[in-house]
Formats: sequence, C-alpha cells, structure tokens
Amino acid sequence: MKKSLLLMVVMFLGTLSSINAQKFAELQKSPTDISYAKKERAAKPKIKVIYSRPQKKGRKIFGNLAAFDKVWRTGADEATEIKFFEDVKMGDKSIKAGTYSLFTIPGEKEWTIIINSDLDSWGAYTYDEKKDVARIKVPVANGEELEVFSITFNKVDKGYHMIMGWDTTRIEVPFYL
Repeated sequence: MKKSLLLMVVMFLGTLSSINAQKFAELQKSPTDISYAKKERAAKPKIKVIYSRPQKKGRKIFGNLAAFDKVWRTGADEATEIKFFEDVKMGDKSIKAGTYSLFTIPGEKEWTIIINSDLDSWGAYTYDEKKDVARIKVPVANGEELEVFSITFNKVDKGYHMIMGWDTTRIEVPFYL
C-alpha cells in the first residue's frame, strides 16, 4: 500500500513538472475572429466567416500589401473560410450549403469575390481557379479608416450583405437566402 501511494505521488509530481514546462504559442500577430450572419444574438447563424485580422500599422494596404489584380486570401494566415448553413445566392450565383474558402481580387474600383471549394490552405499560395464555385464583382466604397481588417454582416430583405473593411476601403457582398 505504501509503495503504491509513493508511486502515485512520484507520478503526480512528474506530471506537474511536465505541465509547468509546457510551452505555449505566442499571441497571433493577426488574431483569428469569427463573424456571423444571424437575425439576433441567440439565433442560429445563416452564414459564418472565420478569418484572421491583420493590422494596418502605418502600411499602405490596397495596391501594396494586398496587391491589385491578384488573388488575396482575404485577411492573413490561412485563407478565409465561409460556411453557408443553407443554400444561398451570391448576387445571381447559386451556392450549395457547405464550407468554402473566400478569396478576393482587390481592384481600385471593383473587387472580384471568389467562393472556392479548396479548404485549409495557407494564404492564396495554392489557390486553384478550377475549384471556384462562384465569382462576382462588387464596387469599392470608402469609409473612415479602420486599423484592423474587419468583416461584419448587415441584415437585408431576403438575406445578408457581408461588409469587408480595412483602411478606408469597404466592400459589400450580397448573399440571398
């Protein structure tokens, strides 16, 4: 009995030292966030976007950090992921319920919004146009300066508009249910 109690104490102390020695990752430079399209706070979502939020930090963003006329991961780190909980239309393009990557091609006057079937890709380095599910073009608008890339949703008749903003650029993407 004494030997087994002593053995348990030794094992417990060994576990504590292992836990104390555990290294944790540092805080992300572009923290991951989630934005939901839903009627109210407690409602089930219709659309969910998981994305990383890079910061401006005095840099020129569009046309530089996010190049014009080139595919962008739409945020930082992994490609942005969008989940539709039911079939939707993006503009006039039909998209089946499911999880997709969200890529964009920024332009000075308009952006191309891309829903792509490839998941879990880092950035846009392995982007494959053949896996595009839908594409639309939307105009660029301007707003007050945003330090951190942000995505939110506005409820509209028959759906939601996803608003993306960073620096003074704003993009509005229509989704209809």
